[in-house]
Amino acid sequence: MNETAPVTLTPDEAIELGEMLEFIADWLTDAPGAIAESLHRFGSETYGVEDLRAELLRFAFLLGTSPERLFEDHT
Repeated sequence: MNETAPVTLTPDEAIELGEMLEFIADWLTDAPGAIAESLHRFGSETYGVEDLRAELLRFAFLLGTSPERLFEDHT
């Protein structure tokens, strides 16, 4: 089994990464139909745009940005 070294981020790096994930999550709401088509062509038949958006916000939360966004309505 290949073990990888742990990755560490400074607090500033974690916040910047979290903000980028939030930006992408917000961007996904711009054209959900086109993005859903692309996601389907990419190979995901059961994973939708809102699922992806929720995951991005969850990862942003884990990095310490905007905890209230985790509980937004993603529908």
